[in-house]
Amino acid sequence: MPRILIADDEPNIREVISFALERAGYTVAVARNGAEALQVLRRGPVDLIVLDIGMPEMDGLEVCRQIRKNSDVPILFLSARDEEIDRVLGLEIGGDDYVTKPFSARELVARVNVILKRARNGGAKGPAVMSHGQVRLDVARHGVWFGDRELSLTALEFEILTAFMGRPEVVFNREQIMSAAYGASTFVSDRTIDSHIRNLRAKFADAGCGSIIETVHGVGFRLGAAS
Repeated sequence: MPRILIADDEPNIREVISFALERAGYTVAVARNGAEALQVLRRGPVDLIVLDIGMPEMDGLEVCRQIRKNSDVPILFLSARDEEIDRVLGLEIGGDDYVTKPFSARELVARVNVILKRARNGGAKGPAVMSHGQVRLDVARHGVWFGDRELSLTALEFEILTAFMGRPEVVFNREQIMSAAYGASTFVSDRTIDSHIRNLRAKFADAGCGSIIETVHGVGFRLGAAS
């Protein structure tokens, strides 16, 4: 049974999320602040973290930075409506998705379901192994390599890249990318999609690949030469 860590400094928020996730069949652990969240992670693995951005002392963004030093556990951010910059930054430093406060418990559970499904690769389609240029993607192993270097992608980044690799000649608009990553019934902003694209480009650039995804102005994005 998947274990979810909820890190939020507001007791009522922790209670609402815990109730919704437990009702959906998940096991829940809670943390009252960022330092406590890191302690919970050191004591044992979790399958996903619901992480509030606006916690005092150590905020959710710093917690995410610490986690990403040695873990690719999926992270779902909680953020206030006036924290759009922080939400985008959260995705750029390794978050998988975000839910805005005040939120619907049903929406939060749906986002958790999507992220965990992607992490298990239950939604992946196409060949088990795909290659393009110097990039190789192994669906079963949930692995991506550029040359001999393995890259660490979030579940949603992996799903987006899988869509591009599966149809390398196609130009995807943001709606198509959104559907590939989140499913047809979930809506996120264009800026969220753009953040995931930037993350993919940055990770491949760090590995020496400067052309993983190209922008087709006025239309969308397509797979680059991957060289």
